[in-house]
Amino acid sequence: MALYSEKVMDHFTHPRNVGIIEDASGVGEVGNAKCGDIMKIYLKIENDIIKDVKFETFGCGSAIASSSMATEMIKGKSIYEAMKLTNKAVAEALDGLPAHKMHCSVLAEEAIKNALEDYFKKNNIPYDAATLECEHVHE
Repeated sequence: MALYSEKVMDHFTHPRNVGIIEDASGVGEVGNAKCGDIMKIYLKIENDIIKDVKFETFGCGSAIASSSMATEMIKGKSIYEAMKLTNKAVAEALDGLPAHKMHCSVLAEEAIKNALEDYFKKNNIPYDAATLECEHVHE
């Protein structure tokens, strides 16, 4: 059996949404010193909808594939739906990651949530990192 699924290899060799959004609504960056992976996610948000998302990732194939898949999964979604993205969902969408590479999907989740938190702060929207529930914003 191959170490990586066809989807991982596809998103690694043909990553989606690579780049920078100059006037991003929110930016999130995370890194893992142990493995050297660094991810930066840029969000363009209009009316609480993620209109565009780009990423820059310095890291292994699993990190690039996780970034690519995660951005595909939140593009066009509401910020509230994007807040619920989990690393498990990213890994499942890639048809699995080797156990020693699961941290890559965790970084993708964290980078997106950091970018959303940045957007919330820039717009003075209450953000509760403990619960990651943001429905109270629509009061």
